Amino acid sequence: MYELEWGRAVCYSGYREGQSPQTGTFPTKEQIKEDLEIIAKDGFKYIRMYDACEYPRMVCQVIRENNLPIKLMLGPGNIAEVDTPGCQWNPAVYTAEEKVERAARNDRKIDELIDIANEYSDVVFCVSVGNENTPDWGENTVPVDRLCEFARRLREGTGKPVTFNEGANEWPKLKKLADELDFICIHSYPLWYGLTIDDAIEANKKDYAKVKECYPDKQVIFSEVGWTTSTLPNAGMVNDQPTVENAIKYYKDFWAWTDAEKITAFMFEMYDEPWKGGNNPQESEKNWGIYYVDRTPKFTV
Repeated sequence: MYELEWGRAVCYSGYREGQSPQTGTFPTKEQIKEDLEIIAKDGFKYIRMYDACEYPRMVCQVIRENNLPIKLMLGPGNIAEVDTPGCQWNPAVYTAEEKVERAARNDRKIDELIDIANEYSDVVFCVSVGNENTPDWGENTVPVDRLCEFARRLREGTGKPVTFNEGANEWPKLKKLADELDFICIHSYPLWYGLTIDDAIEANKKDYAKVKECYPDKQVIFSEVGWTTSTLPNAGMVNDQPTVENAIKYYKDFWAWTDAEKITAFMFEMYDEPWKGGNNPQESEKNWGIYYVDRTPKFTV
């Protein structure tokens, strides 16, 4: 069984004011260096990025050039290959031609992921076949058979360990895909479950135990957990829970558990991302960072 060496980990998407993956305006090399030096200083051994494009390529280059003690988990950034009527924020129905085009785009992303992993084999420690591509409510649904195909292509093309990043509640239905993977990556968000800080860590523990019971012969890690520090009223969370004070308690308690058990967990996320969502700066999706967008800490890691 593959075993990832334990270490603290964090999701990294360093888009600042005026930058966005939607427009292809990436952080500069100097900004990436600043970000990664903070990440290294705070003791994070692993980072996770989501899209095989020029941005993670630059990140790999900065890590190598500056000999930073950071390794990267990288995914392809899949888009939907099928209709997504269950997505509340962006339901979509595609023509047959559009579905062919979208599948071809995902194939190109797998190829680019292979290229990056090979060019920076000293930095990229594992590759993912995708991110949250299986839920009925999702925006980027990809059939499981295609994800299995991606796993085989990535293993053959890179020789790296292969995983998939998905919510804990979806994993019991994904045995066919799990059989293709080296280890399991789960997402667990007590805030999105409508819980308070008092019940948060127990919910994470239950998610971990549930998935581990399904796949006892594979290592299970968290590839997303976290606590946003702001939300809008009635946005799916208990309104008074997303605060800096609760985030401090959450991270302290979560790390006390996972450090003791040597469970690797990628915190979502290192920096706030103003490009996400709409125009209201209080939206939860903009405020999951351990650091504010100006790179000042919300609390000491």
